[in-house]
Amino acid sequence: MSETPVAIDFPGYFFEGITLEILLRVALAAGAGTLLGIEREKHGRAAGLRTTLMVTLASCVAMILSDAFYEESFAKQPNMGSWHPDPARLAAGVLAGMGFLGAGVIIRQSNHMVRGVTTAATIWFVTIIGIAFGAGAIGIGLLATVSSLMILSAIPYVESKIPIDWYSDLTVTYTSSVCSLDRLVDSLAPLSVQVKGTDLEQDLENDRSEVVVHLRYKRAAAVDFTRTIIGLVSEVPGVLKVSIKS
Repeated sequence: MSETPVAIDFPGYFFEGITLEILLRVALAAGAGTLLGIEREKHGRAAGLRTTLMVTLASCVAMILSDAFYEESFAKQPNMGSWHPDPARLAAGVLAGMGFLGAGVIIRQSNHMVRGVTTAATIWFVTIIGIAFGAGAIGIGLLATVSSLMILSAIPYVESKIPIDWYSDLTVTYTSSVCSLDRLVDSLAPLSVQVKGTDLEQDLENDRSEVVVHLRYKRAAAVDFTRTIIGLVSEVPGVLKVSIKS
């Protein structure tokens, strides 16, 4: 006796498990990723709207799948005893995988500056937001979204009021028989700058020297200091060329 074939409702089969709550989780994750992505995009960061949105949605879907696998182990395999899939394992893998993406947006420039750390932290943060929405923790996800937006929008204003140290490299080419390193350093005495170190190179044949002076001062005065430093050093006898990189 042959078995009666089971009819499969293909549309229902494909969309099985997609409830209004799941759609709400995905929509909230997409909204959070969009808001944070726009904030990064308008600042011209490498990881902008598309990257942030995809990361948030990917982490949300990963958590939904992890949660579904966990619940399915109870519903369809009741005789498994005390063992069930760990719902946090997939989320932990997603967070670990964000490391390479965050490292990709961090840039170390030649003037001792590092850019992209905030963007990398944002990518990591939106991953957690996506996991929160994917796990159904809507309140926590909304709180995290609002908090991150406040951090990215309000904290830069607070940072502008903090006297932050700024670093520059002053490169001076001068005639060795007329000028000296000590005289160049003394010319900076009227300014509130601190010499952190020097790199000196001498051309004995042509009676020329080139020195790189590493300076530290407050960022609030960076623009004025650049002009003032160049002006003071240029007046020193024997100086042939002056440049500064901040």
